[in-house]
Amino acid sequence: MEYKTAQRDDLPELIELYRQLNPEEKPIDLEKAYSVWDTTEKSNTTRYFIALDGSKVVSTCNITLVPNLTRNGRSFAIIENVITDDKYRRQGIGKRVILNAVHYAKENNCYKVVLLSSSKRTESHRFYESLGFNGDSKKGFEIRF
Repeated sequence: MEYKTAQRDDLPELIELYRQLNPEEKPIDLEKAYSVWDTTEKSNTTRYFIALDGSKVVSTCNITLVPNLTRNGRSFAIIENVITDDKYRRQGIGKRVILNAVHYAKENNCYKVVLLSSSKRTESHRFYESLGFNGDSKKGFEIRF
């Protein structure tokens, strides 16, 4: 298993894995995905951490660093879109991917990492708590469009 920060060439495999994250959604068009990727690279605030089995992306999460005017100017980070391929779960792969993202936040002097998860995914919540995330310290709210 190889663990790394995703590169542009990993994008088709990454999109394929996201089918498991949101099976009800039509996957993003590859051309549009490359455009989003290029914009993200220019901003230099978001990284995609992945695990590769050969050339297959089997686990991922993305992390975005958010500049901040509190906490003495220290940024915070948000982890989203966490998924490990069904066939690769319970092997520690997702744990390592998330911990790589958390390490990236620490290296960049973030004062906290926020991880968002569907309120229905209680098994995932236990997994996140085992990694040190506190599911009781804050309450998340969202507006969807």
